[in-house]
Amino acid sequence: MKKLLIVGCGDIALRALPQLMRVYQVFGLVRSADQADRIAALGAKPLIGDLDNAATLGPLAGVGDLVLHLAPPGESGEIDQRSANLIVALSQNPPARLVYISTSGVYGDCGGAWVDEDRPVAPQTTRGARRADAERILIAWGRQSGAAVAVLRVPGIYAAERLPLAQLKRGAPVLRDEDDVYTNHIHADDLAAICAIALERAAAGRVFNASDDSEMKMGDYFDLVADRAGLPRPPRITRAAAEAGAISAGLLSFMSESRRLVNKRMKDELGVQLRYPSVREGVPRAVAL
Repeated sequence: MKKLLIVGCGDIALRALPQLMRVYQVFGLVRSADQADRIAALGAKPLIGDLDNAATLGPLAGVGDLVLHLAPPGESGEIDQRSANLIVALSQNPPARLVYISTSGVYGDCGGAWVDEDRPVAPQTTRGARRADAERILIAWGRQSGAAVAVLRVPGIYAAERLPLAQLKRGAPVLRDEDDVYTNHIHADDLAAICAIALERAAAGRVFNASDDSEMKMGDYFDLVADRAGLPRPPRITRAAAEAGAISAGLLSFMSESRRLVNKRMKDELGVQLRYPSVREGVPRAVAL
């Protein structure tokens, strides 16, 4: 049985573990005893370490024939030191394949255009720049080490437990249709399944848009969730009002990028069949508050 190392044991890893445990001996890098207990309860073996402290990562060398890298970068700067530290630890005995979970934010604002994986990256935020840096160093390391590195560019992840209910409850506004942006989605369960498939099938150096088939503006998504949760739809405002402070800076950064992801490569090369082709199937018909 091949050995799999999961780096970043959050929600997606926990969703994927039952499937992965059937085919791999799974190890998970965790920082705390609570995280260790959670993955141990599902049958994985926890390894204590911290990506922010390279000295703690020595035990990772040779642990995994395959690596699923789900850990986000740090919170500041434009480089991903965590991925750089991971590369050093893995270089002593590189895995056969590493799958990295990135973000569609590396594309920046595309003016609502359809975007495939051949579009050059142009991140507009430091958050996106850190992910682009991680992609660059990991793919370069793969070429140098012989590890087959593949990247999944992931848009907004949602599930019944990952919906914008807090914003809807407080009546936070969204942009009016003529100012609104196209946003992209993937259900957390579908992303977990895509990770498992990529570990088996993704070719070296390939990048995949791990997105569903939704073609929807952000405000329409909020309306859908509100309707299914029995909450009032959010008020619509102009972009000028949003930029004047009516919308938080964090949310406004997401409302400044518009694109529609093409997922044909994911379907053709990985053979992915989405359980939830769009948010209309994935958001529960009756959302629990």
